[in-house]
Amino acid sequence: MSATPVTPVLVANEATSKRPSREQALEAVRTLIAWAGDDPERPGLIDTPKRVVDAYGEWFDGYEADAAKELSRTFEDVTGYDDMVILRDIEVESHCEHHMAPFLGKAYVAYLPGEKVVGISKLARVVEIFARRLQNQETLTNDIIDAIESHLQPRGVAVMLDAEHQCMTTRGVHHRHVSTITTRFTGAFKDDPALMDRFLKLAKA
Repeated sequence: MSATPVTPVLVANEATSKRPSREQALEAVRTLIAWAGDDPERPGLIDTPKRVVDAYGEWFDGYEADAAKELSRTFEDVTGYDDMVILRDIEVESHCEHHMAPFLGKAYVAYLPGEKVVGISKLARVVEIFARRLQNQETLTNDIIDAIESHLQPRGVAVMLDAEHQCMTTRGVHHRHVSTITTRFTGAFKDDPALMDRFLKLAKA
């Protein structure tokens, strides 16, 4: 199977090269506070722009990270292991690109090793890197699976995300506790319904 090139990292790096200054970001937060109807100079809000900009630096530090680098150190000696490697309940903390509201949930990631395996913490790190960017859940699912496909050349990859979107629960329709599930399967997981079913059962066991 031909691997799908991973392009989001290049786009992210290009975007960060045009990043406004910190002072411009602080002023933008002051403008939003004033637009909301409050006074950015009142005592309770005077330090809010600094806190917001610092928080954004943490929430969106995925733009500074490279999934390819995380997956570059691999191991070839798997002593004959040929079954799936699965990580369950990886925390997902991301922000939707439409309203910049959080969506929070879990990721379930599995792959069937080919000739290479990677440290399991690196898989969780890949999820974190792509989650810490402005996203939609469908694209996030694709980003994770494309990175693993491209750099590990496994026999198959399976990804499931299960998340609640605050843009739906705190605004708009105001429906709480609605979970959105996205999945994608490649290689053997896509071709073998029994293997796909086993992944789904293990993910939610």
